[in-house]
Amino acid sequence: MNNFREIKSGSKPLKQAYVALMLWFVGRAIAAAARVDEAVKAEFDGLPPGFTFSLGVMPQGPTMIVGKDAQGLVKYLGWDREGKKIDLQMKIKNLEGAILMFTFQESTAVATARNRLIVDGEVPAACAIVRVLDIVEVYLLPKLIAKLAVKRYPDWSFGEKVLNRIRIYAGAVLGL
Repeated sequence: MNNFREIKSGSKPLKQAYVALMLWFVGRAIAAAARVDEAVKAEFDGLPPGFTFSLGVMPQGPTMIVGKDAQGLVKYLGWDREGKKIDLQMKIKNLEGAILMFTFQESTAVATARNRLIVDGEVPAACAIVRVLDIVEVYLLPKLIAKLAVKRYPDWSFGEKVLNRIRIYAGAVLGL
């Protein structure tokens, strides 16, 4: 029985880099959207002060951490969990599942239904974060792609959508 050698799976550095970049950008966009969009503000207002959540890829993939401070301000907290109390952990089971979600071939709701997402924390908070992710995806993506990424595409006025989209992109890129 000792004749067998252990074979480790190959690394996928490009896929991992893409998912890391997407998580970084989406994390910063969530923080920007919490300042711009009323629906995102309302979702975070329903969460307790000091609430922190993470979205990452298992087993050792990239992670984003977003938190709400005592004053209610939502901030992107990076990727390092060291010293942070995480109230809600959402984990994508593998890199391939993350690629499906972040290339928008599969919505968050479909990924959850196909058992690609693990949630460790309160279910109402997880539902609120999924709604926030859907809203942010609508702002970040063109309508053709966003319709694939979310369950229902919102009926926003053109001016509101464009203005908020510009503010969210600027906030995500510049860290405003």
